[in-house]
Amino acid sequence: MEQAVIHSPLGPLTLFAEDDHLTALVYGDYGSYDDLPLFREAKRQLEAYFAGQRQAFSLPLNPDGTAFQRRVWQSLCDIPYGRVISYRELAAQVGSPRAFQAVGQANGRNPLPILIPCHRVIAADGTLGGYSSGVERKRFLLRLEGLSIPESKPPRRVGKRGVRAR
Repeated sequence: MEQAVIHSPLGPLTLFAEDDHLTALVYGDYGSYDDLPLFREAKRQLEAYFAGQRQAFSLPLNPDGTAFQRRVWQSLCDIPYGRVISYRELAAQVGSPRAFQAVGQANGRNPLPILIPCHRVIAADGTLGGYSSGVERKRFLLRLEGLSIPESKPPRRVGKRGVRAR
């Protein structure tokens, strides 16, 4: 397995490849600087994305996962740049409308964040939900794509008579 580190506004990103396909993108510098044409092209496309000059990636990807995870990851690639959908909507798109928690777990296990845009999935109430690499990185990516996401909704509290209020 080859790997290379590239620099981004989110810090170093380590790309992993096998058999001329990208298999993982990890936040952080995990060393090694293989100089493959695939890594040079990935760097070029990522730099263009971060500069606001690219909205989609055309790289050979081969993430390792179950058939269900691969279906979810393929659906993520269909979410247009600058748009978000909810975990529930994503579950419906993959043909499992009640499996939104499983979809969320598959989303969190995406081995190629940014390239497979799992950051474009948010909670049904419009808040960010989670992001395996940190909510601030998710917020950065969504803002880069022109979206304004609220910081968070105020926590629920119990009012008189046990009624929940915001």
